Amino acid sequence: MERMTVNGKPYQVQRLLGHGKGGYSYLVTDGKARYVLKQIHHEPCDYYQFGNKMEAELRDYARLKEVGIPMPLLLEADIPNERILKEYIEGETIAALVPAGGVKQEYLEQVRAMCRLLYAAGLNIDYYPTNFVVREDTLYYIDYECNEFMDEWSFERWGIQYWLPGEQAGRTE
Repeated sequence: MERMTVNGKPYQVQRLLGHGKGGYSYLVTDGKARYVLKQIHHEPCDYYQFGNKMEAELRDYARLKEVGIPMPLLLEADIPNERILKEYIEGETIAALVPAGGVKQEYLEQVRAMCRLLYAAGLNIDYYPTNFVVREDTLYYIDYECNEFMDEWSFERWGIQYWLPGEQAGRTE
């Protein structure tokens, strides 16, 4: 199995959790606990423009933490290797719950509560369902990406369609 380091400390890679426009996220362990290690990548993305991805991750984390969005703690940043170590939130993603109709009303209420905080701060997050994990009926935003608010990318205009199966996607009540 592969090993990766964060600021010189070794972590055993257990598996790939996901690959997004900003990096690869791995489930790792130090032998005592499990974490998420995000390795920034520089693959092209046709629909999104990046500046310095590492700076953006750290800036966005600080902004979301200040707003009060439930998310994993940022534990370490390894700037030269473009790696971030964060708390692992164990649970099902909203993406895993959608096909079975398992997105409870309370999860929609929780994301809307996040929206109220975000919109008041002039921000949007990436509402795609793979970016949200439910642990003990609490919804966590597990990405750190945020952007200036634009109504076309709000939860109500964009995100909701991915949270509800089929014909329910148009209903937001």
